[in-house]
Amino acid sequence: MIQIHFNNKISVSIIAFIFSISTLISCSSSNEEGNEIETLPTQTNTVGLTRNDTGALNDGYVLFAPIGSTTTYLIDKCGKQVKTWPSTYKPGQSCYILNDGSLLRTGNANNTTFNAGGKGGVIEKIDWNGNVTWTYTLSDALKCQHHDIKALPNGNILVIAWESKTNTEAIAQGRNPNLVPATVWSEQIIEIKPTGTSGGTIVWEWHLWDHLVQDFNPTKPNYGTVASSSKLINLNHNASATNQDWIHLNSIDYNASLDQILVSSHSFNEVWIIDHSTTTAQAKSHSGGNSGSGGDLLYRWGNPSAYNTGTTTQLFGQHNAYWIESGFPFENQIMIFNNGNGRTGGNYSTIEIIKPPVNGYNYIQSFPYGPTATSWNYNYGNPNNVYAQNISGAQQLSNGNVLFCNGPAGVFTEINSSGDMVWQYVNPVATSRILKQNDVVAQNSVFRSTFYPKSYSGFSGRTLKATITLENVNPLAASCK
Repeated sequence: MIQIHFNNKISVSIIAFIFSISTLISCSSSNEEGNEIETLPTQTNTVGLTRNDTGALNDGYVLFAPIGSTTTYLIDKCGKQVKTWPSTYKPGQSCYILNDGSLLRTGNANNTTFNAGGKGGVIEKIDWNGNVTWTYTLSDALKCQHHDIKALPNGNILVIAWESKTNTEAIAQGRNPNLVPATVWSEQIIEIKPTGTSGGTIVWEWHLWDHLVQDFNPTKPNYGTVASSSKLINLNHNASATNQDWIHLNSIDYNASLDQILVSSHSFNEVWIIDHSTTTAQAKSHSGGNSGSGGDLLYRWGNPSAYNTGTTTQLFGQHNAYWIESGFPFENQIMIFNNGNGRTGGNYSTIEIIKPPVNGYNYIQSFPYGPTATSWNYNYGNPNNVYAQNISGAQQLSNGNVLFCNGPAGVFTEINSSGDMVWQYVNPVATSRILKQNDVVAQNSVFRSTFYPKSYSGFSGRTLKATITLENVNPLAASCK
């Protein structure tokens, strides 16, 4: 039984072909984020294209950067290679095709101080011919780019980066001394204006450390009532004496019409919206910008316990929160891949769309923050046996379909608006080699997959020719059934 939920009620319930991408066999290997890799059962095709039905959106290409590889791939919907971009770095973690056809890619600089899942440290622009035209390094003992970046309409780049604080600094701000490791990793967002081939100017920045609240020690700064300070981040929420990666942002997006930034905090089980219209000085404060709130949170959703106003958690280790493109179904709403790791009632993944209660540049603040129900929800109750414990993402397509990436399994699946699978692809690029049909599928994790239509501006004037499949033997791809 495949079920799609609208407003948390089943409005479509159809008997259909039962499929599963997570009847998965555990393997002892580990991926970039240190979690178990999973393998698929043997079938007609074990890697590459495994399904392409009527209704799939075939007028375009899929971009992905396998976590264990230094190469980024563009394939058509028959699973055939169209383009590759080489790098000296494994991903760290996201990549995008820009309007000019360049690849904007993060790289893993192997920072030994920030040794956690999603670490990056290098940002590259690679042109259509494979030449690195710009490199920027953000990786040292005090900071490190990680997970995701976002290109802005003006050509600048938004970057999320860890920012190390000592335990002394954390305690001085009101962290419980019993819940603090040697260093605490805060977060920062910086906007870089690229210059030359390896430089950049930071033209705007936001630091989480400027927007704290704590109710532990009245003699320290930031003391207040957490429940009445929902625009601030509770310094002692999710605090641990062993976990340095306290916030763990894992995605960033930008809304040009609102001039706002959306981030996902894995550790807080929340998505946050921040005003970007501020100056850097205003971003340090609690006033200014279009919203009048400075750099405080304008909106948060997913876990009311993070600001002491409820106990019903909606998100569980989520990834890839982003605003859906204008003109698409559910335009301007937020799609989230809800991994479901630690979900009440059992671990399983859902794809959810929420409609934030925005009014102008601000958000209606009824507590806990709304909405109380999702606009659309795939796999609620786990009828399709989908579970991706980490990484992963989902994308709304123009025809109403959704493409999602089960990151640990390296599987890309397209479903229609009713939840029926219409296309599926298993990444054959493993850490040490290209897998062949009937090989054990392991170590083929992918952070995210992204669909680009053939009409995308980055392809204008380019020759895109499908060649062989990556695994080189694929009976389904030959006829593209």
